[in-house]
Amino acid sequence: MLKIRLQKIGKKNAPSYRIALVEHTTSPQGKFIEILGTYNPRLKKKNFKKERIEYWLTKGAQPSPTVHNLLVDEKIIDREKLMAWKPKKQKKEEKPVEKPSETPAPEAPKTEEVKPEEAPKVEEPKPVEEPKPEVPLDTEPKKE
Repeated sequence: MLKIRLQKIGKKNAPSYRIALVEHTTSPQGKFIEILGTYNPRLKKKNFKKERIEYWLTKGAQPSPTVHNLLVDEKIIDREKLMAWKPKKQKKEEKPVEKPSETPAPEAPKTEEVKPEEAPKVEEPKPVEEPKPEVPLDTEPKKE
């Protein structure tokens, strides 16, 4: 299946794209069949070969969602725009926003959860060792 999609040709942090006709199995930077235009998002410049794009669309080529939206902007095709990106998934902790109902429900009194306060950790003093009776160094223990 043939696809009309963007191929990045610009430098790092300076994107520029070519609109290329490619086989859907090729890599995004791989071989292309035909260049159908260019797009520079920084300068807002768009160049399209309208006749060639229309020809390939009649042959069954499918535009990517982004290219589809660019073609709709240039009025090359008369359709609605597509969603070209997917929104981030919401975390499980977040609750969905509730829609306000027509009749407001009576609010229950708010009760705050009281967490048991943790007492600051106090290190227990080490047991004091009793001083050992000093043995004079002159004396040696008796041997039996």
